[in-house]
Amino acid sequence: MRALKFLLQKELRQISRDPSIIRILFIMPMVQLLILPLAADYEIKNINLGVVDHDHTEYSRKLVNKIISSGYFRLKDYSATFPQGLHAIEQDKTDLILEIPSQFERNLVKENEATLFVAVNAINGVKAGLGGAYIQGIIQNYNQDIRLQWIQYPRFDPQPTIQVTSSDWYNPNMNYRVFMVPGILVMLVTMIGSSFAANNIVREKEMGTIEQINVSPIKKIQFILGKLIPFWMLAITVLTMGLLIARLVYGIVPLGHYITIYIFASIYLLAILGLGLLLSTYAQTQQQSMLVSFFITMIFNLLSGLYTPIESMPGWAQIITKFNPVSYFIEVMRMVVLKGSGLADIRYHIFALLGFAIFFNSWAILNYRKRSG
Repeated sequence: MRALKFLLQKELRQISRDPSIIRILFIMPMVQLLILPLAADYEIKNINLGVVDHDHTEYSRKLVNKIISSGYFRLKDYSATFPQGLHAIEQDKTDLILEIPSQFERNLVKENEATLFVAVNAINGVKAGLGGAYIQGIIQNYNQDIRLQWIQYPRFDPQPTIQVTSSDWYNPNMNYRVFMVPGILVMLVTMIGSSFAANNIVREKEMGTIEQINVSPIKKIQFILGKLIPFWMLAITVLTMGLLIARLVYGIVPLGHYITIYIFASIYLLAILGLGLLLSTYAQTQQQSMLVSFFITMIFNLLSGLYTPIESMPGWAQIITKFNPVSYFIEVMRMVVLKGSGLADIRYHIFALLGFAIFFNSWAILNYRKRSG
């Protein structure tokens, strides 16, 4: 225990003497947590709309006004012909064209039906899909409003009606920040923990102190713990600061207990830091370890369900997510924050992370013993 105590003191002093590490550990993640949730918005608004109105009637004007007043579209072009409207799309002035044919109002009133033409710029597939879905829903709503004006209901409706009401659970205000901020916080803690742990042993190699440690009576497991515990403590501090920012800036208060988050985070960091230490036992330079750590962390983040739901991924990608520690932590964070889940609800995730932690740290200890002789 005395040897481990001295190792911990050495690591903490070494960290405190390097001001760049403190800035990277605490300032950069907090700035990213303040900026990223403002940009990571699933809801697309301000879609540039071009209108080609051949009818110029009250009904066509009401339709255009209803689309613009929805808050999703901005009228950027009003052309006389469709080729002119298409030219606006080619110049990136508009994202979508709504062409209203002549006699739109006449056909709607007399024939009880009318056609519209919508052309969408599909270079950005997500924006095109959402824009087309938005305008289709607005047109359907407009159609229902018109029909309600025409239909005269009797005093007592002989036909039974079924009224459907809906409610949103766990995130009733549909606030995307409540959904995104916990995941972004997990991503930042992961990047900090894995990158610094990956440089730890490599730094000893480059400084030439690794040989002095090897000839000392320090056991291999004590050496690994001495490298793991300080950054585990720092990562927990970063997590605490992130949760504080989430509460003060975004008003996010978990429905579950903070204790649940910290218990799972403690196990998760053992796994991630163990992975970083494992990489450092193979790398010979800090640059090499940083590049490998960045590569693995990027794959973990992209396949974690942070931006894309795991259920919508291909089958092979969903299998990979089962071996991705980040996906477990993001899911747990959202369960605790949005649903109020407790330890019993995340027991499967805890067992999985314990397995990752034992696997990575055991491999790091065995590999370090093998390579250091």
